[in-house]
Amino acid sequence: MDQPDWNPTVCILCECNCGVEVRLDGRRFARIRGDKQHAASKGYTCEKALRLDHYQNGRHRLTSPMRRRPDGAYEEVDWDTAIAEVAAGLAAVRDEHGGHTIFYYGGGGQGNHLGGAHSPALRAALGSRFRSNALAQEKTGEFWVNASVAGANTRGDFANAEVAVFIGKNPWQSHGIPHTRKTLKEISNDPDRSMVVIDPRRTETADLADYYLQVRPGTDAFCLAAMVAILVEEDLVDTRFVSDNVSGVDAVLAAAREVPVGEFAGRCGIDETLLRDTVRRIATASSVSFFEDLGIQMAPHSTLNSYLDKLLWVLTGNFAKPGAMNAPSALIPLATAKAGSLKRSPVAGERIIGGMVPCNVIADEILTDHPDRYRAMIVESANPAHSLADSSRFREAMRALQFSVVIDVAMTETAREASYVLPASSQYEKWEATFFTFEFPTNVFSLRAPILDPLPGTLPEPEIHYRLCRALGAIDDEMVASLRAAAGRSRAEFAEAFFVTTSSDPLLGRMAPVLLYAALGPTLPDGAASAAVLWAAAHRAAMAYPDAVRRAGHEGEGLELGEALFDALVRDRRGTVFTVHNYEDSWREVTTPNGKLNVDVPEMLDRLRALPDAPDAHTTDEYPFVLAAGERRSFTANTIFRDPGWRKRDPEGALRMSPADAERLGIHSGGRVRVSTRRGSIDAIVDVSDTLQPGHITLPNGLGVDYPSDDGSSAVAGAAPNELTWPELRDDFAGTPWHKHVPARVDVLG
Repeated sequence: MDQPDWNPTVCILCECNCGVEVRLDGRRFARIRGDKQHAASKGYTCEKALRLDHYQNGRHRLTSPMRRRPDGAYEEVDWDTAIAEVAAGLAAVRDEHGGHTIFYYGGGGQGNHLGGAHSPALRAALGSRFRSNALAQEKTGEFWVNASVAGANTRGDFANAEVAVFIGKNPWQSHGIPHTRKTLKEISNDPDRSMVVIDPRRTETADLADYYLQVRPGTDAFCLAAMVAILVEEDLVDTRFVSDNVSGVDAVLAAAREVPVGEFAGRCGIDETLLRDTVRRIATASSVSFFEDLGIQMAPHSTLNSYLDKLLWVLTGNFAKPGAMNAPSALIPLATAKAGSLKRSPVAGERIIGGMVPCNVIADEILTDHPDRYRAMIVESANPAHSLADSSRFREAMRALQFSVVIDVAMTETAREASYVLPASSQYEKWEATFFTFEFPTNVFSLRAPILDPLPGTLPEPEIHYRLCRALGAIDDEMVASLRAAAGRSRAEFAEAFFVTTSSDPLLGRMAPVLLYAALGPTLPDGAASAAVLWAAAHRAAMAYPDAVRRAGHEGEGLELGEALFDALVRDRRGTVFTVHNYEDSWREVTTPNGKLNVDVPEMLDRLRALPDAPDAHTTDEYPFVLAAGERRSFTANTIFRDPGWRKRDPEGALRMSPADAERLGIHSGGRVRVSTRRGSIDAIVDVSDTLQPGHITLPNGLGVDYPSDDGSSAVAGAAPNELTWPELRDDFAGTPWHKHVPARVDVLG
């Protein structure tokens, strides 16, 4: 394809998906810079985006489907053979044991969601009912609390907040809000604004904070409960807001009055005076935005932490106004959690929230003689053998499956356990997008056009799903041809034909993504067939938020508005503003029965009342340290960068520990240690850091993956943290893992 001087695209390394421009040298990313014309980021980007060539052009790329031989080695096969044999392998499991025994994991990385949007069609063709992905590692507890409290997902308006509160979140490194570092500096430098950070490690964000609550690891629930109790005890609740807009508050007030504030302050290690001063600053501010993240979502009391976080902004009236919490629109919802009774996984009986099986029980759902155990697995754009707890057991589970297929750009740790590996085109060789549309009041969707031709031998995921569905006999070519002909005549004629077709058979309705890809896709400009799935999403958004869509500049009534939005999504190369809301619109997203925020959540109130009897430490004499397995650092980016050459600092991913612990062990920075847990051991280099409390150690995320060396052999840089974690360490409600709170031992080597 032609290579203009600068190619607009989007970074894929975190949920912000900042716009970038790339200057190419052949297939290499010669230069990368922020895109000043991007509708959302407007030129902002962090330093990690500048190293995207390590993802695009690494030696890890696959260029042929791979089939596992009986001896365990892999051999290349052509695409027709791979599709036929994968379809046959999956169909054999379905026909013998039922489609419910075929498990799906994945659906997209940080910027790779269009493929996942097509996966429901393949699952429908197979009768697959159970799935999961990385969100079940982190967010399902918060999803469920949001559903219980508001019936909607909520997000902070940090650009306008008088007070910004970050709980278990270090946005300086993990980002997550627009123009992250610029926004953090603006808050920190403004004497009329304040920043609150609750984190056991003194992070880069904590260094900017006006109120830093350095809790003891794993005690966030005690800290947050004490803060809620202080609101009630000191009469800091916004009674007018609560009276008009909140239901169930009496149950919360009664539970909060039972919280022993002084005792809980001591248990979390925060001076009570500081705790009270922090709560008063939050309660008296004109607006407060909150951001909770993995530090409390992958730690003890995960779901309770999320509930207590929501109580703080509900009781202080920080909803549906500038600078506070709001409910953003969604072009395609990432997950829809529902309050009330939940389905359970077939073997372990764990709650399924947002349709996702808790990741820590997936191996249990396989390594059993239960008749409903998972017997086949489809893994797409994910690496669970590296990212889930107890990697060795997950590898064992993969080997116990009757059949498995991985769709990815590389021969990942998970791919090495699969029956077949199907190579996907990279995120810059195909049309792609992310569904992380969280901003308010202006929300942007970025559909990325490819800036490179696909690497020979690779296919985009929508094409892979389409071919598999055809091979399974779930797609009728004559029906597709008829729909394609209608699309060629007019979009209106296609809409009518598509509705009639998908309404005639429930299975065809579930096949909609691949039908859109095959029928509408070829009519789209510049080979944008993968974007056809957005046609239905655009119409849903136009029906759900017509006024907000029109405020964003899209014109029309009824179907015309949806068509106008879809055309803009496909046309724009620098992001599309798809909604512009008024702040009061957040109330329209609240879907509780009475339209109010509901804080009477019995499951969480029971846990709050039981908190005084809960332990505040989980270490033992044998394992006296708390290991945070997966710290975000300047040179970590999950496993999307397999090439270790991108890391200019900390190439091995050092184990950080406090000066007091280092002195006690008789070790200095650069020394080597062995870190052990109940599940395994890894060796690491030490970095002595005064950002950590005694007894708290951290390892970075994203390391411990292998990468081909110049001579063709494989080398592994750093340690894989999940060789140390184990599945039993998980939240008792949502099942989210305690990756940030793993009891460990450290022994000096040499």
